[in-house]
Amino acid sequence: MKDLDTMSPLQTVPVSLSPADSVDPSAGQLSAQGAGLSFVATSICIVLVAISLRPGLVSVGPLLPAIRSEFGLSHAGGSLLIAVPDLLMGLLALPTPWLAQRFGRNRLVLAALVVLTLAILARAFVHTTSTLLITTVGVGAGIAISGALVGGFIKASFPGRAALLTSIYATSLGVGSMMSAGLSGPISAFSGSWRVGVGIWSLLAAVAVLVWLFIERKERLAPPTRSNPNRRPLPFRVGLAWLIGLFFACDNFLFYACLSWMATIYREHGFDETRAGLTLATYTGAFIVATPLAGALSRKIDRRIPLAIWAMVMLVGLVLLAFAPLLAPHLAVLLIAFGIAGGFTLGMTLPLDNADNPEDATAWSAFVLTIGYVIAAAGPFSVGLLRDLTGNFSIPLWVLVAVGLLMLGLTPFLKPRSYAGG
Repeated sequence: MKDLDTMSPLQTVPVSLSPADSVDPSAGQLSAQGAGLSFVATSICIVLVAISLRPGLVSVGPLLPAIRSEFGLSHAGGSLLIAVPDLLMGLLALPTPWLAQRFGRNRLVLAALVVLTLAILARAFVHTTSTLLITTVGVGAGIAISGALVGGFIKASFPGRAALLTSIYATSLGVGSMMSAGLSGPISAFSGSWRVGVGIWSLLAAVAVLVWLFIERKERLAPPTRSNPNRRPLPFRVGLAWLIGLFFACDNFLFYACLSWMATIYREHGFDETRAGLTLATYTGAFIVATPLAGALSRKIDRRIPLAIWAMVMLVGLVLLAFAPLLAPHLAVLLIAFGIAGGFTLGMTLPLDNADNPEDATAWSAFVLTIGYVIAAAGPFSVGLLRDLTGNFSIPLWVLVAVGLLMLGLTPFLKPRSYAGG
């Protein structure tokens, strides 16, 4: 969550891949700082929670061929294991703040983390396609709700140091993604079952549950805080908001499509499960570097030039992957990851660049990110469906190139309203 009261748009750092992270649901909640939870302790808690919020999603990527084989899933069917959680990140963006106000932030986060833990563990024991999808829904709901409300916890805890805490949070999310992408394959190979490679990450989620119980216990002693009750309507009638939403949708369409199928693509080109998983780990690991780098390099509120540069970097990687996937696989993956991460970082900042106050920024962010994640859910599914229809990944990869071209083509139109006079 960005501290919109104390930070300029140039200082913002994206919290996570969950759209509701930009909504402040902390009204009526308690301050961790007031309860005596130190900044260091708060940081440690955030790290332990954040690293648990992606393995339930990312670990599926390197193990997707084995899962598809056991359940007899098509490529399109297998893509639902990532597309469904992504879709829930968008659909749950707007009701989560209301739920937090209704039931309390801490109780809702705790419930979401418990659901996440049980869903990851249960997925290791399912034997039917229906129960596999039910556990996937549980994983998606747990990630979406808890990830959204951690942002409110950051804002309520140390509003004056929110930029640093959100950087820690975003980096920890990347670490969790990289760990699960790189280790799920080897764990599965060592144990002889994909179920262990998927289910073992419930241990991290269980740690997050214990951490949040600790936070809740500390916050019981804190005085209540008030948040600004003013709300702004979503910018449905603002054309620029739709353009930003479409740009962000393209970026996340590509991110989740690559996250879902990168390992499978290289498995079909002869990589073993471990090597394919390491390729996916390279993809997620590059995000840890590129996410803060893109923000640091963008110094002006008119971000069209850096947006175009990152889009072109990504496009070069996509063309290399589509045209010659074995020529320089790690280079292609790095270029794609850096470009998408740069677009994500600046795309998260665009709503703030066009907002006049914190309430506007919340409305713009919720609108843009909800659109982005709902559309992005089509990325894994469309690639899987095209793979089923064509028999290989050639055409799906060129479709990703086309989406990259659209993303690049949108950049000249993303001029802030203050520059455009709007």
